[in-house]
Amino acid sequence: MALGLCALLFWTLTPSVHAGWGDLFEGVKGLISGSDLKDKDIVAGLKEALRIGADNSVTQVGQIDGYLKNPDIHIGLPSPLAKTENLLRFAGYGNQVDAFETSMNRAAEQAAPQAKEIFWQAISDMTLDDARQILNGGDTAATEYFAEHTRPQLAEIFTPIVHDSLATVGTTGKFQDLDTTLKSLPFGESLGFDLDSYVTDGALDGLFVILGEEERKIRENPAARTTDLLKKVFGAAK
Repeated sequence: MALGLCALLFWTLTPSVHAGWGDLFEGVKGLISGSDLKDKDIVAGLKEALRIGADNSVTQVGQIDGYLKNPDIHIGLPSPLAKTENLLRFAGYGNQVDAFETSMNRAAEQAAPQAKEIFWQAISDMTLDDARQILNGGDTAATEYFAEHTRPQLAEIFTPIVHDSLATVGTTGKFQDLDTTLKSLPFGESLGFDLDSYVTDGALDGLFVILGEEERKIRENPAARTTDLLKKVFGAAK
């Protein structure tokens, strides 16, 4: 997936020299086992590709509506609130519910750019063995590599950012208002859940979903080489 991610992003950014992804992928596997290219060149090419792929994914989810308007990663109402959504809307609080849901996604969009440095560090630490596993892995091998090596640290970094973003975009206040409103309604109960954790988990889940989607696409689509190193590494795989 490292390759997948890399190629996908290159293909998205600049369509230039193309080759069938299947042939390219099989060829690069061969390069690792033996060729005129040195191992360091192969790993460097993969890292370069991954950096562009990670950057592209973070940019996609970190823009306005990156989460909100993408049904695959949209952060929906948490279960305690979803169960009482109809009651709240019936009581005339539909606008508040919508505003709360929108603000959660806005907080995720604000936090997403912080993932870049963590991804880059994971890529920098990638070894030749990591590259082999990614190249020989499944459709989301690169995504799984990122998840294994970055998710705990991302969660640690995202949590305070999400907390501040929730306050900045007004989610915290909207949540408190809805909680108060719900408790005042017949049969209403306190929402009682960790809002920061809920949005942080949703933001990270969405980020890895996009990484996985891009990896699958690049494995199936032509790859473009946009730098001398990539042309050298991937060109030898033809």
